[in-house]
Amino acid sequence: MPVPDFTSRDLSHEATRSAGEIAELLDVMWEKARQATAAATAPASTSQLRLMYLVDRAGAEEGIRMRAVCEQLGAAPPSVSRLCDRLQAVGFLERRPCPDSGREVVLRLTSAGRTHLRRIREQRETMLHQAIDAMPHGERHALAVGLAGLHSRLTATGTTGRDTADGDAADRGRGTTSAA
Repeated sequence: MPVPDFTSRDLSHEATRSAGEIAELLDVMWEKARQATAAATAPASTSQLRLMYLVDRAGAEEGIRMRAVCEQLGAAPPSVSRLCDRLQAVGFLERRPCPDSGREVVLRLTSAGRTHLRRIREQRETMLHQAIDAMPHGERHALAVGLAGLHSRLTATGTTGRDTADGDAADRGRGTTSAA
């Protein structure tokens, strides 16, 4: 896709539009990888994979509170609980009592769940690697720099659902707080 000469404002709009289109294509790639992996292992819906992704990002040892998953997915607790029921039934997820609150539950991926997610990511990365390898070096470099900048901004604003020290500092500087 050739990049025309834009004003700064037009460039921002074009980059936003292009990022949206890429996000849609990545959703399709994620679904293809999910379907390819589901044929070899237990299937998981797209909603279940989103939940697994959030749990995985929280860390294998720490896990994540069910309440935090509900907030990050923007879903009601009964809906998330049903997703967890299905993932637990196929052996991908475990629920444990929260160590500091008897009323809360902590979610963790099982070994089988982490393996399933790893396989899906490998499928997706293979597809991305092929596309990126076909790009000229300059475009690959620009993509890497641009994606690093986008990731930094999304993380700093709490959009990814992850808190970082840098993101918290950036948010405090704007007088906001990042999502927990």
